[in-house]
Amino acid sequence: MFNHDPIQRPAGPPAPNAPTRDYLNTRPPGTDAQYVVLPRSLVEAMPLPWQQQMAHLLADFHRSYAHLTWPVYRVVPSRRERLVDLDEEQLAEVGVLVEIDSDGELVYRDRSGQKIPDPEHRTALVSVLDPIPGEHANANQNTPPRGFAQPPGVSQGGLSQGGLSQSGAPQPGVPQPGMSQPGVPQPTYPQSGPLPVQAPPPPQWRS
Repeated sequence: MFNHDPIQRPAGPPAPNAPTRDYLNTRPPGTDAQYVVLPRSLVEAMPLPWQQQMAHLLADFHRSYAHLTWPVYRVVPSRRERLVDLDEEQLAEVGVLVEIDSDGELVYRDRSGQKIPDPEHRTALVSVLDPIPGEHANANQNTPPRGFAQPPGVSQGGLSQGGLSQSGAPQPGVPQPGMSQPGVPQPTYPQSGPLPVQAPPPPQWRS
């Protein structure tokens, strides 16, 4: 029989035609107008179900576009800084020249020699140290500055396994060898000194 009732439409807004583009347009971390950067250490530190789904998606993606001529991408960690806050090396990196005009004011020029107006409000991308943990690092652990690994036996706060700081000074509240602890009975030892002289045993006579 033919059903004369209208087809029920699903509740909620219609599904977008370009959900990936819509999401990337929100500019999540590691994205710009042309590229999406995923730090490999973070991807490999995801939970196993996420990694399995990611591996399937990437495999389909690379199979579909393997016929293209892929370049080798060089990713440089960077951040935006004002031109007036950059030093000479950073200005040379972004291709900006600074000179002093006849009035004694600083003039910023681009590579073509054109004067850059309002340099106080102009920004440029300069390279920085990567704050994301590097290869074979767990993204959830506390990473020291610049990614240097902590020495073995040193935990957070600079305490080693023996309760000493990196400078060797004892830390308060950490029991040290040879120090008594309140509320804990301590063993007693005899006072040090010379041992008493013992007389030799009397001779035994045999009949």
